[in-house]
Amino acid sequence: MKKLVAYITTSYPDREFTVDLALSLKESGVDSLELGVPFSDPVADGPTIEKANFLSLKNGFKIEDLFYVTSKIADKIDTLYMGYMNPFYHYGFSDFLKKASSSGATGTIIPDLPFEMVKRYEDDFIKNGISNITFVAPTTPKDRIKMLVENSQKFIYMVAYTGITGSGKSEDLSEIINNVREFTQTPLYIGFGVDEKTCKEKSKGVDGVIVGSAFVKHILDDNLSSSEKIKKISKMAKEIKEKINE
Repeated sequence: MKKLVAYITTSYPDREFTVDLALSLKESGVDSLELGVPFSDPVADGPTIEKANFLSLKNGFKIEDLFYVTSKIADKIDTLYMGYMNPFYHYGFSDFLKKASSSGATGTIIPDLPFEMVKRYEDDFIKNGISNITFVAPTTPKDRIKMLVENSQKFIYMVAYTGITGSGKSEDLSEIINNVREFTQTPLYIGFGVDEKTCKEKSKGVDGVIVGSAFVKHILDDNLSSSEKIKKISKMAKEIKEKINE
């Protein structure tokens, strides 16, 4: 069965909403959850997630809120952190990974942490039992793919196109899929531009999909109450999980 990974922005509109949404998503078929860590300059994210980052920070988000949410949900749904290196570094990266582990997180997704820098922190990841998710993109050369994926863990995050999240572009990914498959058996998940309309097509040839902006746009919808947001997002998650497994 193909897997569904959901991204949601932590603590917007507040951390209790994030907890309630996470648990509802688990019941709707989500296999792993990316807790988005708000940051002022989310370079890989489009305007929807960028706005949610800004609003969460405006509301006073702190890293401790991330750990709080994790402690409430991680025993029920596989929980990863998607964020940028700056706040992790300023927290103290070793301390951050230690606290992430004790809160129940299992992995990190850090778009601006190059593979060569990941090696510097390898001992910290191993010591704390935290997997750092590998990225590959349509522009990644085959020889670099081999290097990136040979020790990959949990899953590989394949970027669906060159650009930012949520823009919905499309590229032929057959070559990169074949290249990844040549060097590893680690599951390959596709992200960027995945929603209930595109998920079935994008899931062809891969082991799962990663959905972010399609969910976050409903979190940002001020015309909906908190319960309506959760209901709408959870319904979409269930629909996506069904479509990718038809």
